[in-house]
Amino acid sequence: MQTVIFDKNIQPSELQRVSEHTLVDHLGIEFLEIGDNYITAKMPVDHRTVQPMGLLHGGASVVLAETLGSVASSIIADRNKSYGVGLEINANHLKSARDGFVTGKVTPIHIGRKTHVWDIKIYNNNNDLICVSRLTVAILDIKK
Repeated sequence: MQTVIFDKNIQPSELQRVSEHTLVDHLGIEFLEIGDNYITAKMPVDHRTVQPMGLLHGGASVVLAETLGSVASSIIADRNKSYGVGLEINANHLKSARDGFVTGKVTPIHIGRKTHVWDIKIYNNNNDLICVSRLTVAILDIKK
C-alpha cells in the first residue's frame, strides 16, 4: 500500500491559480492530477518550448521537472514554519518531442525534515519516456 503524502483537499485548479503570471503560466504548463503520492502536469511542445531545430528544448523539460518537484514540496511543507528551495536538479534527455504535449509525473524518493528528493519522469504523446530527472529541495525555516 502506498503512503498518502498529499492533502486530498488540494485541487489542480488551485495549483494553476497560484502559478498565474509566472514561468509556469508563460510556458503553458497545466496541472492535471494530484494522487496519493504523485502529481502530474502537461506542457505544450510549441514555439515557447522548442529549440531552433523544432525539438522540445531540454531546458523546458527541466522547467517542467523543477515545477513538479517544487510544487510537491510546497504542498507537504508546513507553510507557517518552512518553505522549499531547489538545491540541485539533473536531467537525462532520452528521446525527443516535436509537437503535442509532454506529461510529467513526480513521485517522492525521500521526504525528510530538511530535504526532499523527487523523481520526475516526462513522457511524449506516444507515452515514450523522454526525460528522467531528480530534484533535491532544501526545506528552510521561515525567520520570524
